[in-house]
Amino acid sequence: MQRAKIRIAIAGIGNCASALIQGIHYYTPERCRDGVVGLMHREIGGFLPCDIAVVAAFDVDARKVGTDVHRAIFAKPNCTKVFQADIPDSGVTVKMGQVLDGISDHMADYSEDRTFVRADAAELSKEEIVAELKRTGAEVLLNYMPVGSEQAARFYAECALEAGVAFINNMPVFIASDKAFADRFKARNLPIIGDDIKSQLGATITHRVLTDLFAKRGVKLLRTYQLNTGGNTDFLNMKNQHRLASKKTSKTEAVQAVAHKRIEDDNIHVGPSDYVPWQNDNKLCFIRMEGHLFGDVPMDIELRLSVEDSPNSAGVVIDMIRCCKLALDNGIGGILEGPSAYFCKHPPVQYTDDIAYQMTETFIRSTTLKLAVAK
Repeated sequence: MQRAKIRIAIAGIGNCASALIQGIHYYTPERCRDGVVGLMHREIGGFLPCDIAVVAAFDVDARKVGTDVHRAIFAKPNCTKVFQADIPDSGVTVKMGQVLDGISDHMADYSEDRTFVRADAAELSKEEIVAELKRTGAEVLLNYMPVGSEQAARFYAECALEAGVAFINNMPVFIASDKAFADRFKARNLPIIGDDIKSQLGATITHRVLTDLFAKRGVKLLRTYQLNTGGNTDFLNMKNQHRLASKKTSKTEAVQAVAHKRIEDDNIHVGPSDYVPWQNDNKLCFIRMEGHLFGDVPMDIELRLSVEDSPNSAGVVIDMIRCCKLALDNGIGGILEGPSAYFCKHPPVQYTDDIAYQMTETFIRSTTLKLAVAK
């Protein structure tokens, strides 16, 4: 008997979508049965990663639009690590979405291999995108718009609301944490998780853990920075400082939220720092923290972290998708508070990672149990 699938739609077939789809095919039932690394949850609600299926996809790049989504994930300017090359065609063709503010003007100054190439195809209207979501039976829509795409992110949130599908906002545009949007998802009884995905073990989660450690060990944190460099299209997008505001806010507040006492604005810097093309999808993070411990004696810590950026997020979004499916099956709409706090940098309500983890585990257990009892 064929296993049930979670039917997802993806807006933005970039590096993150590539890592996600590779992961769906990498984590086979056999690998999951025999024991694998890299998953926070092997199974959620009876669903394995391979139980996720992409049924609709939208992009605006000429090398992806009109192409099978399983081929499009390997097209330029994608540059993430290929860890699962053997993926059969899906039968799902990438459709032309709406450009809106998805392509920054400054990207025209860079090589086509590094930047977006706008497709000549006509943009689908909102009504056509909603119709595609309904036609394909999509249950969850993932927002993978480029950083700074405020209009585009809100556009796809509107499409999710109109089509009646759950929404996962992986990007630093404030939708789940916007009360007006959150209330609308609640009114339509549609789950939403957001905003701005935390990596599995990335710069922000590491910085948060260290900040929380300072607080728990009685060390006064005086000043800190987090400097990140990378060579993917996200870092190129962020060369335009106007597109960086919400990202910087999201990352800074994620750290401030676990500090014992809020750090003065001049004493904290958290955010992307530069675009280094040869790094491709590898992110380098440099963290420095200065504080005072017993007897007001100074101390400091410096850390360098190197991670492949997109696979680092894919392991998290695989859990977000399955949590959304549990909510849908249980008739739960609106903000999924625990998963949003645990999986995202800028949730509607910030909790420490320990508490957010427990909230998420409770959500998974309770909703899984309700389904089991109902059956």
